[in-house]
Amino acid sequence: MKVASFNVNSLRARLDIVLEWLQRESPDVLCVQETKVVDEDFPKSAFEDIHYHTVFRGQKSYNGVALFSKTPPENIHIGFDNNSSEGTRLIIATVNSIPIVNTYIPQGYEPDSDKFRYKLDWFQRLHDYFKKNFSPDKPLLWAGDFNVAPEPADVYDPEKLAGHVGFHPDEHAALRKFREWGLVDVFRKHQPEAGQYTFWDYRLRGGVKRNLGWRVDHIWATKPLADRSVRAWIDKEPRLREKPSDHTPVVAEFKI
Repeated sequence: MKVASFNVNSLRARLDIVLEWLQRESPDVLCVQETKVVDEDFPKSAFEDIHYHTVFRGQKSYNGVALFSKTPPENIHIGFDNNSSEGTRLIIATVNSIPIVNTYIPQGYEPDSDKFRYKLDWFQRLHDYFKKNFSPDKPLLWAGDFNVAPEPADVYDPEKLAGHVGFHPDEHAALRKFREWGLVDVFRKHQPEAGQYTFWDYRLRGGVKRNLGWRVDHIWATKPLADRSVRAWIDKEPRLREKPSDHTPVVAEFKI
């Protein structure tokens, strides 16, 4: 089973890129974040035309998540405990008997802001949700834009960026709780080398060419599923396209 995660930074603006990528790479599941489109305007038929089932929840201009799968998704939940107010950041669905959690974690803005505290609270709520509803002894996949680079190898300048939102000790502590519960960073399991990123800020001139990036988009899995992973990689090609997202897909394959 091939699973990918891609923050598209506006699905309608990036629709051609996403459709071409799906047809070329043919993942079984694609988790998408920052769709930035209300549900009634979601381009569902474009994905149905290439034989993908869709689950989505969005809002105008901000947030929004979607899950595309070749086989029909089951046991669909939108938001925490089906609370639709959080649905534009969280979709959970079972595909091929594996629960898949697609998240767009709050960005956090500044460490001394209410939005940063909200981000940490959101991580805690998700951790509690995992403990309540899942077992680390059974297959589970968590994908999405976590808005956190977990390790020094995941940012272009760890000394300069230390303490910044996205590379802050409190965020690292939040992620450690998920590791301690039983989740594995599948990309890092297969790719230990530094300098592999999923996000390059538009505002940094020449950022992609100079590889001034962050690895903030992830695919994590419980050990029973991570042990069945065969490879993982980042596909930089979509970030090199004209009018791209500032993110690019991360992909993992599992022997199911």
